[in-house]
Amino acid sequence: MTVIEEAAPVTGTPRVRRAGDLVVKYGFLVVTAGLFAYFSISEPTFRSGSTLLDVLRYVSVAAILGLGVTLTMAVGGLDMSVGAVAGLAVSVAAQTMVVHNQIGVIAVLAVLGVGALAGLVNAVLVVLLRVPDMLATLGTMFAISGLKLVMVDGQSISPGMTLPDGSTAPGKFTSGFLSIDRGSVLGVPNSVLIFAVLTLAAWVFLARTRWGRVLYAIGANREAARLAGVRVGRYRGLAYVLSALLAATGGLILAARIGQGDVSAGNSQLLEAVAVALVGTSVLGRGRPNVWGTALGAVLIGIVSSGLTIAGLPYYTQDVVEGVVLILALVCSFTLSEGRRS
Repeated sequence: MTVIEEAAPVTGTPRVRRAGDLVVKYGFLVVTAGLFAYFSISEPTFRSGSTLLDVLRYVSVAAILGLGVTLTMAVGGLDMSVGAVAGLAVSVAAQTMVVHNQIGVIAVLAVLGVGALAGLVNAVLVVLLRVPDMLATLGTMFAISGLKLVMVDGQSISPGMTLPDGSTAPGKFTSGFLSIDRGSVLGVPNSVLIFAVLTLAAWVFLARTRWGRVLYAIGANREAARLAGVRVGRYRGLAYVLSALLAATGGLILAARIGQGDVSAGNSQLLEAVAVALVGTSVLGRGRPNVWGTALGAVLIGIVSSGLTIAGLPYYTQDVVEGVVLILALVCSFTLSEGRRS
């Protein structure tokens, strides 16, 4: 009996497929380098070393929050509460130092504790109560945003402000706390150094440890991981706790940057964090969440935003450009990757 095998679909000549592979693998890096070259040529001030450090400092908060989103994406979820947690961190830091007159170290510990608690709440909702990831963290986002306003009576906290009881706030942001963002080491801003250290730590965790490999396995096939003996719930919960801690760390940098408990702080961070994490999936054609991709995605967003600002374009045009960049990156990540696998 003759067996007739089904022919594989024709997806193009080998040369076309190789070109597609190159676009998928290196397209993101080429776009980033091209934008950097364009702005460097058209705007001479963009070439200065201080401008590059300013770009990294500008994106450090969104990038650190994006690392947390990357961890939850690795397990097949998505943390929508990172922006709210960062905003809550700003209010907690201001409340601790300005209203309760505590030192910066106490504020840092309070912020990290609140972040861990928020992560545990997300873990309970997602793992124990089995609420879908996005819906659970979306609910947490609204709850935390409301809690932040209740905690500060709907007003920003600043040194010397009048408290509800008529007294004057006794404390202020300490110089040590403000140095989290405003200080530097050998000319490199502390926030950039924190971003670099956390990126390296997250990469080691995801790519070089058993825990990271298990997170990816859960994201690829949760049921297969469970049948292999993996305690899926614990690892998913861990991803959300780590994501909230990273969001709280980003909130510390944001608080040190603005120097007051702005009630609107963190509101814009969610979209930027999700954007850099999604853009990062296209780096080197991996088509999956990865730490270096998220970091480079943040750099790309920073280059675009800073370049457009230096060029004098209105601020409201930046969202359009960033949206187009995100769409192109996702096309490279998913559409071309699917074509390569077909």
